Amino acid sequence: MMRRALQSIQHYGMILFGACLLAFAYYHINYQNHLSEGGFVGLGLLAKYAFNMSPALMMLLLDIPLLLVAWLVKGRQFIWNTVIASLAFTGFYEAFDMFSPIVMDMSSMMPVASLLSGVLTGLGTGLVLRFGAATGGDDILTLLLSKYTGLTVGTIFLLMDVMVLSLSFWYVPMKEMMYTILAVFISSRVINWSMGKGAASSEEVQPAHGHGHVSLHHR
Repeated sequence: MMRRALQSIQHYGMILFGACLLAFAYYHINYQNHLSEGGFVGLGLLAKYAFNMSPALMMLLLDIPLLLVAWLVKGRQFIWNTVIASLAFTGFYEAFDMFSPIVMDMSSMMPVASLLSGVLTGLGTGLVLRFGAATGGDDILTLLLSKYTGLTVGTIFLLMDVMVLSLSFWYVPMKEMMYTILAVFISSRVINWSMGKGAASSEEVQPAHGHGHVSLHHR
């Protein structure tokens, strides 16, 4: 009983740490240095500029069907983990926005901003995924596509983000887009590394529910 409790604490602790790392990078690096967004956030912004549609509504419309599919394919435990990760990410981001005194202005050294963004978002996303959760519908879609195509999770992330950024070319400045693509490329490599590195140890700390496992066998 005690061992299972410790495993659960370690399991959810890593999900929370990953969500915190991701929120830190998005606020202190991406937001403060005007790096753009891919994934469903990017699609939400695209809907706002193209159709004057609320980004939050667009993301909700994209998230709901994927959550339902994930419930059927991956089970209740994955959904529960995802709810925790999503709420944690939102809470950490809001806390950084309201209380963080840190300002990381790297406008004069944007390659460094892209590198830090890629490393930190890659680590954060990789940890959340490795421990059986997701922070949103785009993470879920990536896992499903990876499972059925055989491509690595990082590669799917890269392809999706580049596609969304390409659709956003008419309102995102070219310089900003190129540095964002560099960050996304670095992030995709770090995601693959963080999900593969120590995979066996992450399986050892999975809670004994039988539904929250994320396959780590990628080509």
